[in-house]
Amino acid sequence: MLHSWTFGFLPSLAAVHQAGAIGLAIDDAVLWLLTHAQSLFDVVNAGVLALAVWIEQVLRAPSPWSFALIVAGLGLWRVSGGFALFALLGLNLVLAMGLWDPMISTLALVLAASFLALLLGLPMGVLSARLPWVWRLLRPCLDLMQTMPAFVYLIPAVMLFSTGAVPAIIATLVFAMPPVVRLTHLGLRQVPFDLMEAGRAFGCSELQLLWKVQMPSALPTVMSGVNQTIMLALSMVVIASMIGGGGLGDVVLRGIQQLDVGLGFEGGIAVVILAVILDRLSQSLMLEGERTVEARSRRWRSLWRTP
Repeated sequence: MLHSWTFGFLPSLAAVHQAGAIGLAIDDAVLWLLTHAQSLFDVVNAGVLALAVWIEQVLRAPSPWSFALIVAGLGLWRVSGGFALFALLGLNLVLAMGLWDPMISTLALVLAASFLALLLGLPMGVLSARLPWVWRLLRPCLDLMQTMPAFVYLIPAVMLFSTGAVPAIIATLVFAMPPVVRLTHLGLRQVPFDLMEAGRAFGCSELQLLWKVQMPSALPTVMSGVNQTIMLALSMVVIASMIGGGGLGDVVLRGIQQLDVGLGFEGGIAVVILAVILDRLSQSLMLEGERTVEARSRRWRSLWRTP
C-alpha cells in the first residue's frame, strides 16, 4: 500500500513524461517500485533507522567531556600527541558553540552510512578483482554513481523512503560507496605475481590466498578507499540536510536561509573539526604501527638499553 505522501509525486511524474524515452522509463520504474515494492522499502527503512538510532545512542552514552577524552586517547594512541590536543580542544569548541547534539547526529549518520557502504563495497571490490566479468558490470555503475550530481540522489531517496535520516543515509551510501569498491579492486589487482605464486606453492586455497596473501598486501590501498568513503559520507550527510537528515547540515542550511553568516560559519567550523578527526583516525589505520604510542615508547626505551 502506498504511503499518503507518494501521491503528491504522481502528477509531477506524469507531467515530465514528455521529457523523453529515458525519463519515461525511469518514471515508470519508480512508479512500479512505489506500487509493488513498498513492503521491501518499509523493511529497509526499519533496519537502517534501527542501525542509525543504535549508533547515536552509543555515541550519546558518554558525557561530552568523556567523549572528548576518549577521542583524544584514540588520537594519542593512533596518531600523535598534537592531534590528541587538537581533538580535545576542537570537540570542546563544538560544545562551547552549542553544537554538540547536531555534531553527534551527524557523526551517527556518517558512521551508519559508512558502515553500510563498506559492508556492500568491500565484497564487491573483492569479487570484481577475482572475476573480470563482475568488474565489467560494476565499472559503468561506479562511473554513474561518481559523476551524477549529489543532489540527484536526494530525489529517489525521498520518493522511496519519505524524509528524515533514512533517505539521507541511503543517498549517502550510494554517493560514498564507489571509492572503496574501486580501491579494493585496485589494491587486489596490484598484488605482486610472485607473492601469489609463492602462496600457491605453499598450498594455499583460494580463500587462504585472499586473506593471507592478497588482503595484507593490498591493505594500504583498501584503507585509502575506506578513508575516502568516510570523507564522502560526511560531505553528503551535510547536503542531505535538505531532506531532513538533521545534524550540522541543518545548522549550515539555516545559516543560508536566514543569511546568517555567523551561524553558517559556526556550523562549518564544526564540520571541519569532525572531518579532520575522522580523516586522521581513518588514515592511521593505513599505518603499520610505526606511529602508534607502543611503537614510540619502544623506540624511547631502546635509547636507554645497554649494548
